Amino acid sequence: MTEDSTADPYLWLEDVTGDEALDWVRARNAETVAELTGGERFEQTRAKLLEVLDADDRIPYPRRRGEYLYNFWQDAAHPRGVWRRTTLAEYRSASPDWDVLLDVDALAEREGENWVWNSATMLRPDYHLALVELSRGGADATVVREFDVRTREFVTDGFTLPEAKTRVGWIDADTVYVGTDFGDGSLTSSGYARVAKRWRRGTPLAEAEMVFEGKPEDVAVYAYHDSTPGFERDFVGRFPDFFTSEEYLRTAGGDLVRIEVPDDASTDIHREWLLVTLRSDWTVDGTTHRAGSLLATRFDDFMAGGRDLTPLFVPDEHTSLSGQAWTRNHLILVELSDVKTRLEVLTHGPDGWARAPLSGAPEVGSANVIDTDPDNSDEYLLNVSGYLQPATLLRGEVGGELETLKQAPAFFDAEGLTVEQHFATSDDGTRVPYFVVAGPDTSGPTLLYGYGGFEVSLTPGYSGGLGRGWLTHGGTYVVANIRGGGEYGPEWHRAALRENRPRAYEDFAAVARDLVARGITTPARLGMQGGSNGGLLAGVMLTRYPELFGAVVSQVPLLDLSRYHLLLAGASWMAEWGDPDDPADWAYLKTYSPYHNVHSGTKYPPVFFVTSTRDDRVHPGHARKMAARMIEQGHRPHYYENIEGGHGAAADNSQRAFMSAIVYEFLLSTLGEA
Repeated sequence: MTEDSTADPYLWLEDVTGDEALDWVRARNAETVAELTGGERFEQTRAKLLEVLDADDRIPYPRRRGEYLYNFWQDAAHPRGVWRRTTLAEYRSASPDWDVLLDVDALAEREGENWVWNSATMLRPDYHLALVELSRGGADATVVREFDVRTREFVTDGFTLPEAKTRVGWIDADTVYVGTDFGDGSLTSSGYARVAKRWRRGTPLAEAEMVFEGKPEDVAVYAYHDSTPGFERDFVGRFPDFFTSEEYLRTAGGDLVRIEVPDDASTDIHREWLLVTLRSDWTVDGTTHRAGSLLATRFDDFMAGGRDLTPLFVPDEHTSLSGQAWTRNHLILVELSDVKTRLEVLTHGPDGWARAPLSGAPEVGSANVIDTDPDNSDEYLLNVSGYLQPATLLRGEVGGELETLKQAPAFFDAEGLTVEQHFATSDDGTRVPYFVVAGPDTSGPTLLYGYGGFEVSLTPGYSGGLGRGWLTHGGTYVVANIRGGGEYGPEWHRAALRENRPRAYEDFAAVARDLVARGITTPARLGMQGGSNGGLLAGVMLTRYPELFGAVVSQVPLLDLSRYHLLLAGASWMAEWGDPDDPADWAYLKTYSPYHNVHSGTKYPPVFFVTSTRDDRVHPGHARKMAARMIEQGHRPHYYENIEGGHGAAADNSQRAFMSAIVYEFLLSTLGEA
């Protein structure tokens, strides 16, 4: 079992907005600000990072909704941002004429609220109504308000929901599916919706019709309507844990028919097609389909009992499927081959599925399909970038030529810098890839970044902030593609699940040692950084491998693995790490829980904990308690907590620039410049 909570002297720091806890936070913030922000280098870095974030010539990434391209934009004049739209013809111009739909700064001032934009869900096919989600201070919990795009006003007596971790979507102009906080018993232990209801315009939320109900221990439930013309359907489902789901077709009469795929598989339903992505092997009619495969079948045939499954992607030891996107008549696959992007387009015809390469992916970099228009056309928008290659936004139609829509500026001088990929050998012999971005002289500081969880893949991408805050100071930047991520598919992730989590930490330590063995850096000049699950990684590096690093940055971290499942959304992650209340799980969790493995008398590298009061996903108590325990033990951790900002730890560009600059200042002052 977990440790007796009465033995934890810092439980009071879990009181997120308690006066005593916030007094402690402000005192730590003042110490860190005084130590790290007084110099010229910090101020120059902060200003340079803000220039990047506010630059007018950044790419305004759009999402097509009907005839318009929509974009949310923040800059110096609009720190909270504006939601706006334009036409493709205007977007092609150097200075598009944007039609502003909602000014969040003006709204916040008018209503006296600290509004932060979250999203807008628009009603197909006309897109004249939107369910706008706004949060206070950047939290995951949002307020939902119906917005009329034609009048540029919120709808009087429209669909409105108070602050909660809500899931909401259109059925038609007068009906929505909603999962929210309906009162006692309506939320799961993870804090998400346990019930889904059908809500009609003009009726009280309390009278909404129940359509699906999950279990209290589930992560969440959902309901959604597919309004594709000719294929209108309704679906409901539940997530028993983070990696499993049960999905049902909801018939016109309200009956539920299970989509009989493995619990840990994911589905994608488009027009007549059902796609199934496997996390584990699946044997059907004597054929075993490998974990990581993508299978296709006709939806109606499958629901009628047919099992004619066509493999569209099958992984091998070097490749994995990163994602897929439908156009009107084609399917685009985004694949990774040793963490490098490969694009394919699949087309169904009389002879079955045909495949062909889709151009646009760089040799050392990544390409992502950021939008398609599957109802109407074969258009796709492709974002391409690399560590030293500023982003390019490309537009194409399957079978046609690629058009460059926008090119991001270069925010730092990449002359003399190179990108190389190496492989380290982990403790169990596994080859672990990592990228090194460096100049010809690597005698300066090195920053090693990692994540290693939840099937998240770290692929190459351009960061003007990294360039200005680190590379231009002679720093070397390294990204480790450790197990727990999705770089080599579900097996790469599963290799570091639960009791096997230390494999991810061994991988990261192996990369650190390999950097030293190659002469790229030394332990004294090697820093590491991670956030969220990567913040846990940082905590383990600090406590288990202190001799490998000269500095550690742990951002919005999980650190107390005895109580993470009791705090905010923590219960939803037990499939990743384990259940601390299960003695068998706690037996391994306690061996690497950073909060339980930091000791007085041990020499640790300088460490910086960064979090946010308004993070309602990973509780700020983790970072608070870890810092307090270290201070009690005689260590001198740095600590900074943004009083707003959510899980990203910042709510606007000014805060983002400050948060990044203070981290770079910590690293440079600790590890030294070149």
